[in-house]
Amino acid sequence: MKVELAENERLDDLGIKNLKIIQNKEFFCFGIDSVILANYAKNIKQKANVLDLGTGTGIIPTILCGKTNLSKVIGVEIQEDVCKMANKSIQYNNLQERFKIICDSILNLNNYFRKNTFDVVITNPPYKKKDTGIVNPTESKTIARHEITATLEDFIKIAKDMLKDKGEFYMVQRTERLVDICFYMRKYKIEPKEIRFVCSKPGQSSKLVLIKGKKNENDFLKVMPNLYIYNENGEYSREIKEMYNN
Repeated sequence: MKVELAENERLDDLGIKNLKIIQNKEFFCFGIDSVILANYAKNIKQKANVLDLGTGTGIIPTILCGKTNLSKVIGVEIQEDVCKMANKSIQYNNLQERFKIICDSILNLNNYFRKNTFDVVITNPPYKKKDTGIVNPTESKTIARHEITATLEDFIKIAKDMLKDKGEFYMVQRTERLVDICFYMRKYKIEPKEIRFVCSKPGQSSKLVLIKGKKNENDFLKVMPNLYIYNENGEYSREIKEMYNN
């Protein structure tokens, strides 16, 4: 479906089943962390109902629509202008029957859904605590990067509320927040089941971590082999290339 782009908007090809995403350079544009997270969760069960907390431009649900047989995915985003872009991407990709946007705070989801509604919750939340790190002068980018409208604990608590029993939780975060993640997951009965550290290249320490959990599940944690974004030559690793080509 043809859509009209506003000033500063661009249409980016995702390289997946002709899917494209609309972005605006004045707002927060998605990074490789969202691509990695979507691929980490691509083995979700068929016909799953999925919730994406803090969906932004809708990049994660769009990729999941291309790579899985999910039944429906709901993306929640607090910024109105970003929601409008995400909705235009949904229309362009003809995903109206599978992908819906809610323009509101994740803290208000109890106004839309009953508890224990979703099979899967996925999130790429803000990485930085409020009043830490370099704050971007652009409000949209600050909201995306810092815990201005909701904290890490909020994201995990809402995930617990929305997930069905034994439902799956997927997150990407800074490795420096791993202790906080595991603490809050256990606090809200989402048991960490799998961790995968993401490194820029072999020999470097991890800056990002992928984590999978299950609601009300027994304790048993599996640490997966590291994921490397680049190889020794500075090119995308084989695994990253496969993410963009499959």
